[in-house]
Amino acid sequence: MFIHWGVYSQLGQGEWVMQNRPITVTDYEWLATTFNPVKFDARAWVALAKAAGVKYITITSRHHDGFAMFATRATPYNIVDWTQFKRDPLKELADECHRQGIKLFFYYSQLDWHHPDYWPRGSTGLKTGRPESGDWNRYLDFVDAQLTELLTNYGAVGGIWFDGMWDKPAADWRLPQTYALIHRLQPAALIVPNHHQTPLPGEDVQTFEQDLPGANTAGFNTTTIGRLPLETSLTMNDSWGFNLTDHHYKSTRELIHYLVRAAGVGANLLLNIGPRPDGTIPPEAEARLREIGAWLATNGGSIYGTRAGPIAPRSWGSTTERGDTVYVHVLDWADPVLALPSLGAGKWKAKSWPDGRALHVTQSNEGMTVDLPVGDSPDRIVVLIKGAQ
Repeated sequence: MFIHWGVYSQLGQGEWVMQNRPITVTDYEWLATTFNPVKFDARAWVALAKAAGVKYITITSRHHDGFAMFATRATPYNIVDWTQFKRDPLKELADECHRQGIKLFFYYSQLDWHHPDYWPRGSTGLKTGRPESGDWNRYLDFVDAQLTELLTNYGAVGGIWFDGMWDKPAADWRLPQTYALIHRLQPAALIVPNHHQTPLPGEDVQTFEQDLPGANTAGFNTTTIGRLPLETSLTMNDSWGFNLTDHHYKSTRELIHYLVRAAGVGANLLLNIGPRPDGTIPPEAEARLREIGAWLATNGGSIYGTRAGPIAPRSWGSTTERGDTVYVHVLDWADPVLALPSLGAGKWKAKSWPDGRALHVTQSNEGMTVDLPVGDSPDRIVVLIKGAQ
């Protein structure tokens, strides 16, 4: 589960509203004083994540607007010191994640439209009214100070999900120093950089925004896939942060298909929600999460703990595998028989999932054909087991 939530949620126009309108620092600072998510309930959020079959949560600790959604001594511009809410929602969420057994990652924006030392400017945040000067190294010190707090005050953290380096791709971001800091403070924490480049030294995961790995339909992702674990992030509608008028939600069927296709290329799916400014989850998002969770309760065995299968993704679907078991995920195929390429020597038997009913298989040197289960489920799953007599 990806969560984009912050001061921008109040305007209901997505997380880029400060840039898109544009809004000056002075006006945005006033807006931040009014942020008061009185209905935020960490226990309900984590319970929803568990009901959805989620294994980890990544939440915006700070987005491009520069406002810290956590208690920080590095700046008063944070939810505890700047707002009437006076609470640290990330601490409450971290405590609840630990109680309910969910990993928590912190999204952290390297880009900052508010901080005066973010200088020279990058390609965004040019109309916020900041002075045209600053100390870049002092800004990077500020970033490292906040990261130290996130990795010290919230217990075990799954990792740091970076975003925004693309705003100044030629700048010296002092990555070796920052990455070493993270790995020193929490050696098990993963560094997940959304910089749209091939992986750099010290990084632990390669993530792709609004795209399956290597696809680049969004137009800004790299098509190069490295050797690191893979992740893909996806919006449910067309927005990351809360957008009052964006009701263009993908259907549950579409989201399950994306989850399956992500697993078919060996990637985790980081599925986004944008909570409302009061801390509640939009009902369209909650309904889809619960429906995906119900599907995973039955079919998760073909997704969790698997790797990309031996058959490359096809128009009809994809495959996953665990050991000698291959899961064939048939997403879009109308005929009763499916032809598959050869999976190597040996006999294979086929069963439908989850009922275990035997399916007819015909094998030849060129491949095999499998009779498919009847039905209109989002994913008709065939289990192929090697070495069967």
